[in-house]
Amino acid sequence: MERAVRMKAGGAVSRGGQMAEDEARIWGEAVRLVQSEIGAAACNRWIAPLVFRGATGDCARLDAPTDFAADWVRRHYAEEIVAALSEVGAPCQRIAVSALAERPEEPARRPAAPALALAATDGGTDAPLRSAPLEKRFTFDQFVVGRPNELAYAAARRVAEDDSVVYNPVFLHGGVGLGKTHLMHAISWRIAELRPERKVLYLSAEQFMYRFIQAIKRDNTIAFKDQFRSVDVLMVDDVQFIAGKNSTQIEFFHTFNALIDSGKQIVISGDRAPGDIENLEERIRSRLQWGLVVDIHPTDYELRLGILEAKAEAAKAREPNVRMDPKVLEFLAHRISSNVRVLEGALTRLFAFAGLVGREITLDMAQECLSDLLRASDRKVTIDEIMRKVAEHYNLRLSDMTSARRARAVARPRQVAMFLAKTLTSKSLPEIGRKFGGRDHTTVMHAVKRVESLTDTDSLLAEDVELLRRMLEA
Repeated sequence: MERAVRMKAGGAVSRGGQMAEDEARIWGEAVRLVQSEIGAAACNRWIAPLVFRGATGDCARLDAPTDFAADWVRRHYAEEIVAALSEVGAPCQRIAVSALAERPEEPARRPAAPALALAATDGGTDAPLRSAPLEKRFTFDQFVVGRPNELAYAAARRVAEDDSVVYNPVFLHGGVGLGKTHLMHAISWRIAELRPERKVLYLSAEQFMYRFIQAIKRDNTIAFKDQFRSVDVLMVDDVQFIAGKNSTQIEFFHTFNALIDSGKQIVISGDRAPGDIENLEERIRSRLQWGLVVDIHPTDYELRLGILEAKAEAAKAREPNVRMDPKVLEFLAHRISSNVRVLEGALTRLFAFAGLVGREITLDMAQECLSDLLRASDRKVTIDEIMRKVAEHYNLRLSDMTSARRARAVARPRQVAMFLAKTLTSKSLPEIGRKFGGRDHTTVMHAVKRVESLTDTDSLLAEDVELLRRMLEA
């Protein structure tokens, strides 16, 4: 790492800058500090190609091989560089990064980075607009895979790593905190690593709408259209936010068509399947459905435990003196099933509390520290809710759950609802029977045993029951 930096520094001296020996030493030490903060891979990609030009006043001057690299360093690593330089004897409060023109005798190293330049910052000028910031932690390596999200993970990796466009568009949908945004960021990072020349744009549907409105205000929609249609990969998060916005939907529709016709990849996410998003134009809905639609299911216990174990390892690296009872992770995986963000937040709070007060993380401490989260997670599933979900799942009327109809198409879902009522609520068999049209408790008992028996031999019914359970628990 230091060798690469010194070679660059030597090049700067030979070009007439006469960089002082102490500046080369300072920069080499600063790079080592930055590497300890951001990791060797990111440091080699972004910091190694920089040329240190010294610090004057409160500003450190750096050269980068390209305009894009200069902008990327300014936006993502300015804080780390300023802190490192200040620590090694070149105190500064900010950095100025300029693009260094490449010379034939010394071609600059191009960092493998997402080509994120696109439309104007305000939607109406010719200045390059960047994608929404990407979270450094949201990579494929940091994504914990389990049964509920394995298809979404595989589809995302296929998009990021395949040279050809196989599925277009890819539509990821699921509830809050299940990993949609993580996968979209991971796609960007992976494309940056494998094919840095590709132009990738990641933004939310709300940002798309805002930039389009700004382009209209500035009477520059032509530039907006040209710039958005110039990307190789377009990723739009939370597409449900454009529902009901007629002008934005029209522009999104035309952008979508233009990119599809050009063979460019589109990845969309939403909180519901395309067919369930209200006030979405039918032509947009049908186009979102013609590619690969992937449902990210609510997490199950095994996946939640896997996520907690991975996050706990990272937390222990930051807080090596904190000890934790392994049973705490199992306890959290059982009790907090709402979404992954809440789960991660609970673990972060525990490690912070334990580190600050010098206590071991035990079950008692976890219950004390997370009392508010645990209360919120104790949402009680009601029999009425179970009947409604089962009726919707099997496309029945709610009244069928309490009716006297004995047709198998009605009786079997009713038995499933009774089974779920027995396993997900604390109601007695007579209470459940009364809710299902005044049935006897023996009828409920028979339904429970029947479903238990069938799930051992009927895989389709077992999948239905498990899916309904997850939906109700989430």
